[in-house]
Amino acid sequence: MSVFILSNRKIMIENGKESFSNEEVSVPNFRIAKCNFQGWKEPTKEELKKKNYKGRNILDYKILSEPQKSGYQEVLEVLKKEKKLIQSNLTSDNLGGTQRMFYDLYKEMSATKDRNDVLIFIHGYAYDFDDELQAILELKKLYVDNPKSPVNNILFISWPASSSIFPLTYFDDKAASINSGNSLLRLFYFYTQFLKDIFSDKDLLPCNQRIHIMAHSMGNRLLQSMLYSLKTENISRVIDQVILLSADVSFRVFEESEDSFVKLLKLANRVTVYVNKKDAVLGVSQFSKNILSPRLGKMGPSSFSNITDIISVIDCTNVKNDLKTNFKFQVGNHWNYLSSSEVQGDVISVLNDTDQNLIAERVKVSDQSYLLA
Repeated sequence: MSVFILSNRKIMIENGKESFSNEEVSVPNFRIAKCNFQGWKEPTKEELKKKNYKGRNILDYKILSEPQKSGYQEVLEVLKKEKKLIQSNLTSDNLGGTQRMFYDLYKEMSATKDRNDVLIFIHGYAYDFDDELQAILELKKLYVDNPKSPVNNILFISWPASSSIFPLTYFDDKAASINSGNSLLRLFYFYTQFLKDIFSDKDLLPCNQRIHIMAHSMGNRLLQSMLYSLKTENISRVIDQVILLSADVSFRVFEESEDSFVKLLKLANRVTVYVNKKDAVLGVSQFSKNILSPRLGKMGPSSFSNITDIISVIDCTNVKNDLKTNFKFQVGNHWNYLSSSEVQGDVISVLNDTDQNLIAERVKVSDQSYLLA
């Protein structure tokens, strides 16, 4: 198992270590960190209430050094050395940033023929870095520790959202998520360069595992920002499942004129959109800063006539929030992937690439639309 953080948060020094800041400030370049679960224990209720339950007391991590050289030829050299195909003084300790992350993930994913997938997760609004660390722990429980899940590795996309769930902060996060889309775009280009540099060599074989993207709430705007800038001719189908949860983007994003989410049809094998018509947070978004622009996560796509058969729309309006019972989850209806066991089970089926018509608890409404009842 490997869990990484990609963040464009400000870097500070804390207890002699480079650390990501809770400040709502983004920087032009992202950094990569690797999480350390060795010795981690579930915190007690008393520990959760302590003032020092923050930063590395939530989850230990190390920000990786910057690579000394661009490209991934040094990764190739280390991998070939480990296979005893060449001699070299380089080791994995010489790799930095995305070089080390891609190296570790490739080694991890190649170690078994069993499913050993990567989940790229983009969070929504109202997260400071401490919230992000706690979200990583929750994602690990949901998708890595769950024996029904094919996911064994996580790449968490960290961006400097506001720390308050007060509705007005939602509008500040809109700009922050759009600005942070550039980090995701650069990651995509780095990944395609890694594939070219590594697998142009006949001595190395693809690991045949899968990569998925999951975006929640305003994290979909970060994804949209990347897609706006992504040139169609540069797109390769390198993603298996794209899962859009409570998406705070226009319901028109799949239209050709939008030139954004329509590109997912070339990037991924399948796109699943989860919709909740009672989503109160998206209601705030729609009737304040997005007048006359219904939200995808509340209404679904604007038209099904142009939607291809790789897109499925799942209406979870009537699911029970049986896992989280506090006010935020019961009234907001914005976090069903955390609060509803039905939605969690459906997402696991999607990650396993289960036939759309065979997923339990679904009622088929049309060829591409389903109701979770």
